[in-house]
Amino acid sequence: MAAANSEGNGQKPRLETFQLFSSSASAFGIFDDAAQQVPHIPPPPCVEVLASEVPSSIKHNVDSVNLDGVTLLKGRVNTQQVFGLSNSNLVPWKYEGGLKLWEGSLDLIKALRSDIRNGLISFSGKRVLEVGSGHGLPGIFALLEGAAAVHFQDFNAEVLRFLTIPNLNANLSRDTQLSSFNSTICDKAEVCFFAGDWSGIDKLLPHVSTDAKNNQGDGYDFILMAETVYSINSLQNLYDLIKKCLQHPDGVVYMAAKKYYFGVGGGTGDFCLW
Repeated sequence: MAAANSEGNGQKPRLETFQLFSSSASAFGIFDDAAQQVPHIPPPPCVEVLASEVPSSIKHNVDSVNLDGVTLLKGRVNTQQVFGLSNSNLVPWKYEGGLKLWEGSLDLIKALRSDIRNGLISFSGKRVLEVGSGHGLPGIFALLEGAAAVHFQDFNAEVLRFLTIPNLNANLSRDTQLSSFNSTICDKAEVCFFAGDWSGIDKLLPHVSTDAKNNQGDGYDFILMAETVYSINSLQNLYDLIKKCLQHPDGVVYMAAKKYYFGVGGGTGDFCLW
């Protein structure tokens, strides 16, 4: 498992405060007690989202981000318009922050770019799963680097429809910089989108072993995830999903996250204990 820490390289971590939960009466307040349990609310059903399911009702504003010599296009969508929420990055079982561009996803791409340059990895012909994709930039990067299959997973189908799919379309349709990539990506690669909770999404994913012994060749060659370990209550489901999905014995997980997430108790330290 390769990990990138989004706090920076050798720099003293900044203790920033930010609102993880909505302050509205219908949401849950911030809590620092990791043992405190969120009241059980059934998760939404797991579904496959088709690439054609892109709403036209909300404008998808696009700008760019340059990451170690690679420029990717990213959209900006209003949380209020999509979910009816404002000033909140997380409302348990309703919205999991997928419309926000988290810094860990950018750190993850930089780490992948560096390992490709150093000849440590190659996405050519590989199967990739991006967990908690949101904007989907790491998965889009893998696709542009020649992956044979890239599957995007997010808790919210709305995030996939309003942001992930439009971001993918924007990056594949641009006229610049594609000369260094495979210009016939759409014709060759298997691109799918899946929405749902980690406890049940494996039942929809195509490259998951149905054999408890996890036969060699089954699973995804790469699992990419950024800022997915923020909630201590979800770590077990995330770990179980990775075990079911990762190719044995050579699959690799790339994770970019913070050491600790104030307010929800998760972080890289707790997750690596699994």
